[in-house]
Amino acid sequence: MTRTKRMTAPDAWKLARKESKYVLSPASGPHDGSALPIGVWLRDHMHLAENNKEARQILHSRQVVLNGHIVTDDHIGIDVFDIISFPKINKHYLILVDADGKQIEKEISAESANFRLVKVANKTTLKGGKTQINLTCGANFISDDLYKGKDTLVIGINGDDRFAVAEHFPYAVGSMAIIIGGQHTTKVGKITKIYTQASSLPNRVILQDANGSELETIEDYIYVIGTTESYLKNWGVEA
Repeated sequence: MTRTKRMTAPDAWKLARKESKYVLSPASGPHDGSALPIGVWLRDHMHLAENNKEARQILHSRQVVLNGHIVTDDHIGIDVFDIISFPKINKHYLILVDADGKQIEKEISAESANFRLVKVANKTTLKGGKTQINLTCGANFISDDLYKGKDTLVIGINGDDRFAVAEHFPYAVGSMAIIIGGQHTTKVGKITKIYTQASSLPNRVILQDANGSELETIEDYIYVIGTTESYLKNWGVEA
């Protein structure tokens, strides 16, 4: 499917509902079906194009870089913590969500656009004893056997620093985390408890925010962003 009815598009896309009947669907890739197609982002969020044709022209001119890769497919999906750059005009953006769960973008510096947050999905032992770190964004790389599933890494995305790990934030009690889904979306706090469910129910996580209030959410909504303080401050995000 290449198109989605605008009226049934995910609320996270933050689209006007009555402008047209259809909107692009995201291509299969590292993000799920709620990921916003980059062509729609260029047109409806950034207003750099008036229609799909103009959005495709921008992409085909190889002016858009997503997480260090030039993208030309307008169906490629984008989601929270993706980095989008326009090198020709030296503009860089971090994808976030607001308190209503809708995707937003924040302009960031060229220096901070060299890094991104990624979550570890799992790891695989290869022949020769090497360890492959598999990320939830679909990428993988060979590294030391230091990381565990649900840990967050800060990695380089350009040139020789691509996949070089600059920071490691373990998924553990005491780490700082942000909630990226559910009723507490965008809330930040320190992990105080992790409840592992013996059933098929999702694990539960308790955070304590700066005011001492407790926030409960499911594990899938947790994204670790630091050990003692939020890494998001490096992008000018108050959290």
